[in-house]
Amino acid sequence: MAVSIGGYYVIVKKISVQTMDEEKLQETIHFEAEQYIPFDISDVNLDFQILGESESNPGQMNVFLVAAKKEMVNDYINLVNLAGLNPCIVDVEAFALQNAIEANYELQNENTALIDIGASKTSLNILKGNSSLFMRDVSLGCGQINQKIMSLIECSFEEAEQLKYGDKPDRLTQEDLKGIISSVVTDWCTEIRRALDFFYSTYPEDQIKRIILSGGGANIDEFRELLATEASAEVESINPFKNLKIDKKHFDDAFIKQIAPQAAISMGLAMRKVDDK
Repeated sequence: MAVSIGGYYVIVKKISVQTMDEEKLQETIHFEAEQYIPFDISDVNLDFQILGESESNPGQMNVFLVAAKKEMVNDYINLVNLAGLNPCIVDVEAFALQNAIEANYELQNENTALIDIGASKTSLNILKGNSSLFMRDVSLGCGQINQKIMSLIECSFEEAEQLKYGDKPDRLTQEDLKGIISSVVTDWCTEIRRALDFFYSTYPEDQIKRIILSGGGANIDEFRELLATEASAEVESINPFKNLKIDKKHFDDAFIKQIAPQAAISMGLAMRKVDDK
């Protein structure tokens, strides 16, 4: 089984190191990583991917460095074991999503922002072609809508989830629901705009013209429209089944369309193989 992790306890950073072969880097990666990781190096699992020679620094190569707190990785592994499954791969959510994108979309040498709006976290991964330039996680997500519903009327989180989709109009009016959603997605767009501004301060010439959304928030029309205006970019929801043949006898088109953005990371994980890189 493959699972993915993300958030504060996962660090993904593009670094430059002296050119060397993979075996040599494996021996020195802990030393290289110490200056970039805000945790005790003995408390993290490290991995890396050599990207190639640095265009701006002769004798240097670019490397993707990934560090994850051992405590969190072990929690995930223990949970999978408790479910009676065999954990084989622990991936990073942003990379799993990128796998799903590469399998279904032809990305030219242009900047594309992948934004995943989950329950409590929003992940931003900016690609140039198929190469990641910038990643950032923000502590915002669809759970905020539930919390605002719960603060407006007395209900459980599970009931708020139903109300969020307009299932009980007698308890929450469409007007109140629209007001809550407008408030939350405005906050999302503000934080995403800040992250994009930070990206532009480093890459001023690399304008983002396309944004692909995933996660539960991708189905909110008002969010897509507001983000398109704020970011001056074309915004669309991901379809991780785009290049797959779906048996329509077993899967309803409307259901596939609804669930597609939330299935993107799972699809990316499903494409992993044991011992791949």
